[in-house]
Amino acid sequence: MTAPTVDGATTGAPDAPRTVSTISWKTPIALAVVLALYALLMLLAPREGSARFALSTPTDFFQIPVYVIPGMGTAWVCAAVAAALLVVSVLATRDGRRTPLWVTSVYAAALLFGFLAWAAAGSPRDLSVVGLLGGAVALSVPLVYGSLSGVIGERSGTINIAIESQLLAGAFTAAVVGSLTNSPWAGLVAAMIAAALVGLVLAVFTITYRVNQIIVGVVLNVLVIGLTSFFYSLVLVPNTQTLNSTTRFERLPIPFLERIPVIGPVLFDQTIVVYLMPVVVFLVWYGLFRTRWGLRLRAVGEHPRAADTVGIEVLRTRYRALLIAGAVGGMGGAFYTVVSINQFNREMTAGAGFIALAAMIFGKWNPIRAALAGLLFGFATNLQNVLSVVGSPVPSQFMLMLPYIVTLFAVAGLVGRSRPPAALARPYTKE
Repeated sequence: MTAPTVDGATTGAPDAPRTVSTISWKTPIALAVVLALYALLMLLAPREGSARFALSTPTDFFQIPVYVIPGMGTAWVCAAVAAALLVVSVLATRDGRRTPLWVTSVYAAALLFGFLAWAAAGSPRDLSVVGLLGGAVALSVPLVYGSLSGVIGERSGTINIAIESQLLAGAFTAAVVGSLTNSPWAGLVAAMIAAALVGLVLAVFTITYRVNQIIVGVVLNVLVIGLTSFFYSLVLVPNTQTLNSTTRFERLPIPFLERIPVIGPVLFDQTIVVYLMPVVVFLVWYGLFRTRWGLRLRAVGEHPRAADTVGIEVLRTRYRALLIAGAVGGMGGAFYTVVSINQFNREMTAGAGFIALAAMIFGKWNPIRAALAGLLFGFATNLQNVLSVVGSPVPSQFMLMLPYIVTLFAVAGLVGRSRPPAALARPYTKE
């Protein structure tokens, strides 16, 4: 009788295949670093008093009392919960398994709640949960549309670093066309067309002329920033009333639903651009994974030679993907000038395209996951505004860094193993 070896093979069968599993300690290490920084903050800067959380608005069906909790006590309880989840992550990694998604989700929620309790401790003002979530949704809209643009483009095999230029071109065009026509709908459509043209330029240079995709993306970002800044100073500033004063989309509250405490004002009292966001996420997901077009696009991004042999037009498919990606990104750019504010400002996207790119990578090139990552980064951006209202002791400079810190941890630490499309950044030449 043969005895099994450690790796599952047998001594009587030396040539039997072995199973080799790669264990990554990236996630537990990242969780440990975050927990250590959190605990260090609690030790070096303890705060006295209670934290007040407001969960209702005056228009809700019923009022939820202000939730008052001890600041430091809650912060340390949340640290203990996070430590227990860290142990779960370490044990899972030691056994060769991935850290479950629920572990990282509950871990993040626990530390976030503890941090908010610490930051709001002793403040006479209530921390508005509705304001925190509502602002997060608003700030995440360009990030979600931008990440979807990246998913579509890169699934076809073309690196889309030009998301920033698509957002900025969309914002500029929406402001001008919306001002001339006095119609936010015209501005939205014009933004989609302008961003699609940016995608077309990207396609011409990367697909037809096979220029390095990263270089073209960077050049497009710089070019659009320069052009919009030039025309802003030369054209829009002297003609603000006629060319840079748009009509914004009005909020469309859904009757009854918008009066549900907490979620009502956040989800059901928004503009049409926000309502369209989950619809577009679903359409992109359905198109990529449930239609013939999506199958062909993913085949082109994974193995263009094999796709070509079965009759798929590789170059045409990539062109269409970048045009659609640009149009989707343009919707995110239009948000700045026909929803958020009613005029264009120089470089108003402020690097949102690069955060959207990180959200796409964090989401592993999946539309739904990328959208959730965009919501996460939008929440991190809005957190600085809410904490400044309640008088948080955290320096404003650090809070301005928060979205980018979250981006770094998400992409470098918590994303785990993610595999981009196999043919990404590889020009295709038909032999």
